[in-house]
This record gives sequence, C-alpha cells and structure tokens, in this order.
Amino acid sequence: MRQISPMLARAIRFATLAAVAVPATALAGGFSLNEQSASAMGTANAGAAANPENATTVLFNPAGMSQLSGTNISFGAAVLDIDAEARENTISATRQNPAVPVQPATTGGDIADPAVLPNFYLTHEVSDTIDVGFGIHAPYGLAADYDDGFAGRFFADKTELTAIAFTPSISVSNGNGLSMGAGINLIYAEGRLTRYQDLSGIAGPAALALDEPYADIEGDDIGATFRVGFLYEISEMTQIGLSAQTGTELDLKGDATISDFPVLSSPGQTTTLTEKVRVPLAIPESATLGLRHRFNDEFTVLAGATYAKWSRFEELDIISRRESPGEVSSVSGYPYINHVTEKWQNTWQFNLGGIWQATPEWALKAGYAWDESPVNEQYVTARIPSEDRHWLTLGAQWKDVSTGWTVDAAVGTLLFSGDADVDDREYTHQNPTQPATPARYQGSYDLSALSAAVEVSKAF
Repeated sequence: MRQISPMLARAIRFATLAAVAVPATALAGGFSLNEQSASAMGTANAGAAANPENATTVLFNPAGMSQLSGTNISFGAAVLDIDAEARENTISATRQNPAVPVQPATTGGDIADPAVLPNFYLTHEVSDTIDVGFGIHAPYGLAADYDDGFAGRFFADKTELTAIAFTPSISVSNGNGLSMGAGINLIYAEGRLTRYQDLSGIAGPAALALDEPYADIEGDDIGATFRVGFLYEISEMTQIGLSAQTGTELDLKGDATISDFPVLSSPGQTTTLTEKVRVPLAIPESATLGLRHRFNDEFTVLAGATYAKWSRFEELDIISRRESPGEVSSVSGYPYINHVTEKWQNTWQFNLGGIWQATPEWALKAGYAWDESPVNEQYVTARIPSEDRHWLTLGAQWKDVSTGWTVDAAVGTLLFSGDADVDDREYTHQNPTQPATPARYQGSYDLSALSAAVEVSKAF
C-alpha cells in the first residue's frame, strides 16, 4: 500500500469520520411487514380489524377477542423473498472527488435474501364479557446486502433490521354487539448498517491505492406502543372494526466502528476506531378501519384501509453518547456525528378481499391491496429502493369442525408500480437539503417479491 504523509492521514481521518455513518432509511421501520397471519394474508389483510377468525385478532384488533369462545391458539410462519437489483445500464457513481473513478462499479447483485417471519397468538375467555390475549410477531424487518464491488458501496453495504413485538391484550364486551380492546406492543429492535468510506475528497487519485475504511454501526433498544380497538356488529351479517396504534421513538444504542483506518503516526498502518452512539428511531402512529359483510353462509366480502403517519420520520441522526467528544465525534461533530435527511410521507393502504366457504371444511380466499411507500422520492437511498406496490394474494383454509383444528395457507406476490429510482447524496445536519459533496449514486431498480405463509389454529 502506498505510503501517505501524517498531514494527509489527518485530513483523511477528518473526511472518513465526517461520513462515518449514513444509515438512510434502513432503521426507519418504514418497511412494514404485512405477513403476520396466513389466515389474514389470504385476503390481503382486508377487513382484518372486523374479522376475528382466530387468535390473530390479538394483533389486528384486540376487541375481536370478545367473539372467540374458550381458549384459542394460532401459530405459524411466513417466508418473504424480495428481489431487488439495479439494472446495469442505469447505474452511475461519483466520488467526493469526481476525477477519481469508482472501481469496481457493479450493480451489487440481488440485495435481499429470503426471510422467515414466525408468529404466535393466544386468547382466553375469562368471563362472558372479558377476554385476554397474547401475541409474538415481527412487525418490521429488513435485510439487504450488496455484493463486493458495488458502485454505491460508499452509501450502502449491509442493512439489517429485526423487530420482535410481544403483545399482551384485553377486550371487554357490552353484550349488545359492541366490544372494546386494548393492548401493548413491547418491541425489541436491533439494527446494523455498514458501508465503505470514500477517501478521494482528500487523497485524490491516491485513494485508489489505499484500503477503503469500513464503517459498521450496531444498536438496539426496547420500546412500547399502545393499541386500542373497537368492534361493532351492525347486524347479524355485517360488522365494522377500528384499530389504532400509537407511535413511539426508540433510541437504538450501540457502537460506531471504523476498521482499516489510517494510523496518523505510522503511515501505511491501519487501526480500528470506536465510539458509543445512539440512533433515535421513529415508529409512526397508525389507524385501521375494517368491514366484513356476509352475503350468505357461503360468501363473505372484506374491505379495509390503514393510515400511517410516517411524516414523523423527518431525519435520522447518529449521536454520540459520550459526555465529551470522542474518537469519532471529535472530528466529525459533537454531539451529532451524522445526519440523514428522510422527510418521509404519510401513507395509505387499501384492501379488498373475499372468502368462499366451498364446503363445511374448505374455504377459498383471495385479496388485493394497494400499499403506498413512505419514502420521499427526493431522498431515495440505496438502502431501501422503494416504490408503491400492489399486493395480490390467494389462500385456502381447512377446518375440522369436530376437533377445532384449522390450517390456513396463503401465497402472495408484490407488483411494484414502477422502477425505484435511487439518487443517493451526502447531506449534513447543518444543511439537510443541499448535497454537501459531489458524491452521488444513481440507479434504477427492478423490484418484485413473493411470499407464502402457513398457520395452524386450535379452539379449545
């Protein structure tokens, strides 16, 4: 590796740490997961707030527990496989020093591996008017990993988010068709963001001969949101449900680490720098309205709408946890180490579905949902190349009336309304809307997804 002077190394130190973490939208929680229940997935979650088929109502509307008798359990899993890859003829990348080329410069391959999403729900009838329940599910998640040589590696490499929610709930019925429910979502979330660091702004062409420092940020936290629900039987054939969830702000605490960092006193040598950091993470409020109408014993139609207040997620900051500047913040800014402008937008999801009870044992389901992306088109990053999407699902349910065992299976496909056009830039906390350097990554992504779920339920 080419030798560098201490002065150049010091300048590189500043340039590297100034961009230590650009964790864009990966930790925003904006990639909500629809696949929480195979029984609801069969109808694209349409009317789930008004259709308490089984114990999964703990999640969709806790008031629905009042319509379940005895003890009920539901458990299962979903597999989600997202294909997301930039088209080769659309990518372009510019370093902080535009005269230094990005080499190599590949599309990064398919960035998402299949993910398994387990769930478990339980309800119990305490009395004629009171029911309690509990659920475990994965409300948010993301896993993306670019191949080596990705053209946008100075903006994104690995992006991981795992969120698990534990949901104790209670419902009360007035005995005249109105039920009310409430629950707490205790959320454990952990995330990881990595990327390579661009030294060209300081080192110029010499950056091509230097190791690229690697920034790695990890953190976790526990928080809570609250859910309330109402369910009203308009008639024997029709009922309406409303469920609302509060927002919260998690504070993911962990470490920022930079490996392969130039040693000031020993040109040609590298070291690892660390500092404790935190990342405020906004989870939005949401409200869901559901409607279920049975035409007869064979045919049921379901409809619903969900509104989520993603506009509360305006920025993503990396903040030092030290009481005084440390290895990172002493040169990148204290206490704000980095700032990412998000300016996400509020979203709607609309659902429509139907159930055909073909025989006493077998029911067939179908559903459609239109799902808006919260990502602001002006700030689409390589971490989440998102677009509005259409969700088409099919499901089947088998029920053994004599034993109370029920098995649901569902498949779904996501059709995106267009290509996701990424235009990644570097911004600062002081000036969140104007690019701070010439560095840029652009690419047009082909997006598609398939999902499948199975669920076993039992009424005791």
